[in-house]
Amino acid sequence: MSQTRKRRVFPFTAIVGQEEMKLALLLNVIDPRIGGVMIMGDRGTGKSTTIRALADLLPEIPVVAGDPYNSSPTDPDLQSSEVRARAEAGETLPVEPRQVPMVDLPLGATEDRLCGTIDIEKALSEGIRAFEPGLLAKANRGLLYVDEVNLLDDHLVDVLLDSAASGWNTVEREGVSVRHPARFVLIGSGNPEEGELRPQLLDRFGMSVEVRTVRDPELRVQVVDQRTGFDADPEAFSVQVQEVQEALQARVVEAQNRLPSVVIDDDLRVRISAVCGELDVDGLRGDIVTNRAARALAAFEHRNEVTDDDVARVVACCLRHRLRKDPLEQIDTGDRVIKMFCKVFERPEPSDRSAFELALAA
Repeated sequence: MSQTRKRRVFPFTAIVGQEEMKLALLLNVIDPRIGGVMIMGDRGTGKSTTIRALADLLPEIPVVAGDPYNSSPTDPDLQSSEVRARAEAGETLPVEPRQVPMVDLPLGATEDRLCGTIDIEKALSEGIRAFEPGLLAKANRGLLYVDEVNLLDDHLVDVLLDSAASGWNTVEREGVSVRHPARFVLIGSGNPEEGELRPQLLDRFGMSVEVRTVRDPELRVQVVDQRTGFDADPEAFSVQVQEVQEALQARVVEAQNRLPSVVIDDDLRVRISAVCGELDVDGLRGDIVTNRAARALAAFEHRNEVTDDDVARVVACCLRHRLRKDPLEQIDTGDRVIKMFCKVFERPEPSDRSAFELALAA
């Protein structure tokens, strides 16, 4: 892990509680094809802190020096057209390490700011049509975070989700046509009291997690103590957890490398699809995401084969937001998903959600 940090960020491993949210974020980093995370819950539960901590945890990535798209020196699918042309011409590309980009999308952002637009300065001073990259270019190979995504204009959400799904951003502006890679982990957060996402947009997020305010007094005191210690001396606090941070970072990198060799047997895939079918989940995204998340979890746990328990730990996050809404529930807690999982996988049905999670943790 790099010893020099440009920004002081609360360490990921020092965050108390919210285990479901932390696991979902790590799985999306291990396999970005899962499709991002939607985090819904109370204010002040550490959503933004956790996401910024995740970006700080990740190892630096090699990029082509001076490229605004964070182009990979080796992978053509992660290169801008200019870099690809240079590589095909046989040029030796200069490489520099860069921290994984973490882009915050403000609620007031315009489509031009998000996608990119004409470089007015060059057009006026040099008389040429040039492209000024937007936030999607900056987020390539990193994280793109939208706080209060439920308040974002619907057309911007559409653009975000299209780019996140395809991995590319295409811009047609006043005679300029640009297509560049935009492969990022999309993370949205929001408070359900302030409005909800349209179901068809919510379905495009790979996973959905629910965060609640910690009620246990001892845990609340621990959270306050951790935050107070960090605010008083960020450097000293970070040094205390550096070893644990480095261990988790190494574990994530090892999981990324292991992922291609992780297998999931046919019977398990059939039962995952049976759960989705019994729950009347529209489309096949639920099946695909559950398979990918279970494989990422197996890789994270240093295994090459997915087990029932892997599916059990991710199935609620992958399917709860794809169910038809119960009008009596403000947030779907995932209980319906867990009951159906237990039925299909022939497990005893838990008395409540926490009992199920405790059994898995054991």
